[in-house]
Amino acid sequence: MSTMNRRDFVKLAGAATAVGTVGFPMVGFGAPKASVVVIGGGYAGAIAAKYTKLYVPDAEVTLIERKKEYISHPFSNEVLGGERDMKSLTFTYAGLEKRGLKVLQDEVLDIDIVSKTVKTKGGKSLKADYLIVAPGIEIKWGAIPGYGQEAAELAPHAWEAGPQTLLLKKQIDAMPDGGLLVIVAPANPFRCPPGPYERAAQIAANLTHAGKKKAKIMILDAKDAFSKQALFTEGWKHNYGDMIQWVGASGGGKVMEIDAKTLTAKTEFDDFKANVLNVIPPHRCGAIAAKVGLTDDSGWCPVNQATFESKKAKGVYVVGDSCIAGAMPKSGYAANTQAKVAAANVAGAILGMKIEKPFLTNTCYSLLAHDYGISVAGVYEVGADGVLADVKGSGGISPVGAPLDTRKRESVYGVSWYNNIVSDMFT
Repeated sequence: MSTMNRRDFVKLAGAATAVGTVGFPMVGFGAPKASVVVIGGGYAGAIAAKYTKLYVPDAEVTLIERKKEYISHPFSNEVLGGERDMKSLTFTYAGLEKRGLKVLQDEVLDIDIVSKTVKTKGGKSLKADYLIVAPGIEIKWGAIPGYGQEAAELAPHAWEAGPQTLLLKKQIDAMPDGGLLVIVAPANPFRCPPGPYERAAQIAANLTHAGKKKAKIMILDAKDAFSKQALFTEGWKHNYGDMIQWVGASGGGKVMEIDAKTLTAKTEFDDFKANVLNVIPPHRCGAIAAKVGLTDDSGWCPVNQATFESKKAKGVYVVGDSCIAGAMPKSGYAANTQAKVAAANVAGAILGMKIEKPFLTNTCYSLLAHDYGISVAGVYEVGADGVLADVKGSGGISPVGAPLDTRKRESVYGVSWYNNIVSDMFT
């Protein structure tokens, strides 16, 4: 095994964290023996585990994930549109195991964030030198009166890909021509800010292809604006005419109560009875993070945004949807980038090397039709106040009024992004 000097390691780690690249080359160097436990095997956790092992091959890295297979939330809207099946979203952890990681299929019940001891439902007790916590989100049941777990079996949220996705797809397929589908969108912050609006387009594609062109989709929103709004409005009109209607909070779109039995969304001004009701409720960080004291009053996890080390516990890092990351959205790409920053800083701590402040990136592609894509990209740096903010003059958004060949290329780029990022996660 070759030895890497300090300058080369810092340069290589900085390159990975600066741009969130995929396909980072394997490196090797002598290192003190260390153990790292990663909790959660999604877009953040899988990458954190993989890259920690890449940076420090001699470290013992254990990934704990309660599910045998991971189902991707990004691109699950395409299942609703009929463009993709669940198999294309489903992955195992065999590729990570081949890299020398230990994957433990178990559920974490408790974490001592001082001693860094993890206890599992299966009776395991693992003590680590460093922890990386990536528990994703939890639905806030009851945040909208009337919407609890039982209600989700009638009015699915489908905001965690799997059985809920298939239930919503079944309801969409059975919807009559001329029927009404209502999507309830939450206030910020929430996972995948453009997701509800891409979902509306994908459902419209499904209904259009099924010949149900008289159907209507209404988005009742707890906000007065949303990500890529002008682009979505333009794309909805171009692809689906007047099928999709959006109502913002000040216009009466904020839902005050759900009656799941009658599929009714009640706002301050009106009641909307739907044939299909898709409720995307508010959510919070993964329950385990809150249970063990990694959250603040916001319900999310405060971190040093240059390293993603928790502000609540030394040697514990929180990445992905659960953490507070300044201007960065809660997205799969952001989770990937954050995980690489955390992995580099864990490796630096093990090796006694300082990691420079990173630049982080995010791109969100939205597919409004098979050949119609839009996107937004951002580059972020940690300011003097310690908060991640947009780098002036960087990033960008798809232009409004672009020619259709531009939209087609963006749809291809979006699929390519998905294929690359899941390959980065699981191979």
